[in-house]
Amino acid sequence: MALVPAQGPYQGAQAAPTAGASRVAILLPLSGPRADIGQPMLQAAQVALDAPGAPALIVKDTGGTPQGAAAAAQAALAEGAGLILGPLTSGETAAVAPVARGANVAVLAFTNDPAQIQPGVWPLGITPGEQVRRLVTAVQAEGKSRIAAMLPDNAFGRVMADALTQAATARNLPPPEIRQYQPSMASINQTARDLSGFASRRGPIDAQIRAARDEGTPEGRRKAQELARSSIPPPPFDALLLGDTGDSLAEIAAVLPYYDIDASLVHILGPALWANASGRGGQIVGAWYAAPDPASRGALEQAYTAKYNAPPPPLADLAFDAAAIARVLTGRGYSAGALTQPNGFAGVDGWLALEPDGEVRRGLAVFQIQRGGATQMVAPAPESPTAPGA
Repeated sequence: MALVPAQGPYQGAQAAPTAGASRVAILLPLSGPRADIGQPMLQAAQVALDAPGAPALIVKDTGGTPQGAAAAAQAALAEGAGLILGPLTSGETAAVAPVARGANVAVLAFTNDPAQIQPGVWPLGITPGEQVRRLVTAVQAEGKSRIAAMLPDNAFGRVMADALTQAATARNLPPPEIRQYQPSMASINQTARDLSGFASRRGPIDAQIRAARDEGTPEGRRKAQELARSSIPPPPFDALLLGDTGDSLAEIAAVLPYYDIDASLVHILGPALWANASGRGGQIVGAWYAAPDPASRGALEQAYTAKYNAPPPPLADLAFDAAAIARVLTGRGYSAGALTQPNGFAGVDGWLALEPDGEVRRGLAVFQIQRGGATQMVAPAPESPTAPGA
């Protein structure tokens, strides 16, 4: 069950942080409205450190606020912490980052906000960018190269748009056509129409129908009827990234067929949120999303349940992996060189590699949504940073 470094040569320290202390701090909301999240995450970290030679754990309560997180980090550093695990949220991470940087101590945060990525601060939450990169790799392997996106005009949509542009560039694919819409059916409808080029695809057929009807003959009317039943050319893309969930996704699912965006020709891609019933990804049968392989966390579930008589919640994975990284590196110190070893670590949600700039790479599987909302894995998670799909 233990997280271990992937096999390969150890890379020495490259840059700050270079703290060598053996004590490790974990910052979590152990009081306040998020205590029900913080407590099981602490327990997961304790499971990871329940082994001989594990570092001492300094536990600090953030109260779930940026001010509390900054104070907790200062107190932990005063007690000799050489690595900080947590905090939970983006705002807390932003408050902790300068405190840790001033002490030259690394942070393995639990947020998935890409805005917190920076040297010495690694957000371990699975970001939209990681999901998009995996999906782009997967559809490219299927021979798809023209990717478009229809995304909500909000922070999440903008993050996905940036990730798609970066992923397409990295894979030498054409620049993606990206459109964003407002939260209304009218905006969704117009965006789908414009993005799919429906007017130019349908226009020539409509012109032929009008010409046939204008003939005013039975033969012209028959010809017009045949043309009305004919298929129009496919849209100018062979994969389409969506970012919405719930009711908005239902509206998009209704609009796509109207503009002849045929799921048999266009791979529909979306966020891992579609895996949850509330995401309602089941409305788009055949769509793909990227997420960890749930089978990989079986050992954690067994150990956690045995100790606490309850299964671990999803966020417990992040705390377990962060603590396990700390345990694996005990004796080496928590330098940038140790944390960013190129072969990464084998975690409970698949391998993960910490990049020098603060980005986290993960091995994600790709799943397809089946009728009734069931899912089926269509591409396994790569098992190392150099494996296909990584």
